[in-house]
Amino acid sequence: MSTAPEPIPLPVTAVTCLEDRAHVERTAELALEAGVQRLRLGPVSALAVDRTLHAELTAPHAATVLDVRIVRSMRPRGPRPCDDDSALRRRLKDLEAELEDLGRRRDRLLTRLDVVGRLAADLLREIGEGAGFGETEGPRWHRELDRVDAERASHDERLRAVDARSAALNAELAEIRRVMELAEEEPAELIGHIELTVEATAAGPAGLRLSHLTPCALWRPVYRAVLDGDSLTLETDATVWQRTGEDWSDVRLTLSTARSAAATGPPRLGEDRLTLQDRSSAERRTVDVELREEDVADLGPTPVLGLPGVDDGGEVRVLSAPAPVSVPADGRAHRVPLSAFTTTAGIEYACAPELSPLVTQVVRFDNLSGHALLAGPVDLVRHSGFSGRGALEFTAPGAPAELAYGSRDDHRVTRRTEETRDTSAITQRTLVTRTVRLHLSRFSTPGEDGDQTVVLRERIPVSEVSAVQTRVREDACSPAPDTVDADGIARWNLVLPPGGRRTVTLVYELSASAKVNGL
Repeated sequence: MSTAPEPIPLPVTAVTCLEDRAHVERTAELALEAGVQRLRLGPVSALAVDRTLHAELTAPHAATVLDVRIVRSMRPRGPRPCDDDSALRRRLKDLEAELEDLGRRRDRLLTRLDVVGRLAADLLREIGEGAGFGETEGPRWHRELDRVDAERASHDERLRAVDARSAALNAELAEIRRVMELAEEEPAELIGHIELTVEATAAGPAGLRLSHLTPCALWRPVYRAVLDGDSLTLETDATVWQRTGEDWSDVRLTLSTARSAAATGPPRLGEDRLTLQDRSSAERRTVDVELREEDVADLGPTPVLGLPGVDDGGEVRVLSAPAPVSVPADGRAHRVPLSAFTTTAGIEYACAPELSPLVTQVVRFDNLSGHALLAGPVDLVRHSGFSGRGALEFTAPGAPAELAYGSRDDHRVTRRTEETRDTSAITQRTLVTRTVRLHLSRFSTPGEDGDQTVVLRERIPVSEVSAVQTRVREDACSPAPDTVDADGIARWNLVLPPGGRRTVTLVYELSASAKVNGL
């Protein structure tokens, strides 16, 4: 073992932050001696995973790593305050410091009272000796005695105030210590050191590179979108949390979506037997149908509550911070800038009255960041300032993306539906007619000019069986939909002047044969 009094420092120089852990790289310069020697380096985080320790030496002469291991030990916490102290412990330290100051003030007051007492004794002796010699200085003696008495009374009052404050602080201090004995313990701090055994053919310098995995570290992507007219600036950041027990100071930070804990082997295949069975006569006579809901991407992004996991689209993504980063081990969120780009965005005012009576501003743009945009929350900023938080889905490089910038307060949509059902006595077909009326209003301020285009969407059921047919009655619609896609989404592009109103009527029919059940 090295006889150096202090271990060799082994700082963190590079970190690859994964979804739920971190790969830490450390470097150090060693002064090796010829032969086999054991070095002590650190301290390092006690959370380092032992089986992931890997050490490499770079030296102008031959040097080999024989063994590397981490040794953990308990070290009691020092008396100095730290950032992790509770409010109760900080109050305890403040009271102890104030009591120490009061003790010094009390000692000074007692010293001054002792001096005043000796002065009074000397004055009384002088008065007695002067009276014995026949001196008559009554006015001066009265003044001197009054001044001594006033000085003694002042110091006595200050001493009583100090004693009263000390008694109150001692009572509070005793109560705090009693509570801390019940609520808090003072555990020793667990630290780790690296024991490195190397063999060198000759003495000289050598570079050491040591890496290992450590838990209690993770990251998530976050974004900030600034909309200025039709120009959109998207800033990509990474929020990093770590409580590994040691700070990362000026490290090269790499962010990866690799999941080292995921199983690498393929899943086992089980048997899946398929059997054919003839339909019964009742099943041949009837067709059971049901209405089901499906999410369609054209209706806009689905809001994400909270911070989602890392969605990399099934492929490992690696992002790097452009500058050295410092992340303290306080367990708090720290934002790290990654990239930013500015592009021209397409703005659309869209509304789906079946979901919400609000008109939403939707911004569409292409991903020009040069890397994939992972799913995460987005801080939405307009020229007026922060306007809310949205969600961004996974977007490949160069692919289109969209953000919802909140609702417009000057637009409102109401929706009314009617349904009629009729069964033909001859064909026994059921005909369901549904009428949807949408009333769109724009409330404009005085002096506002310019038309506003609002994209209105309403869904129509789509049949997957031939026994049920859906048809839009364009002759009864007012106005007819501009487009109806394969998912049954009818779309209107409505132009509203300031203070304008529009009414949209959609009529469609569901026709089912007599053997259909469940419509």
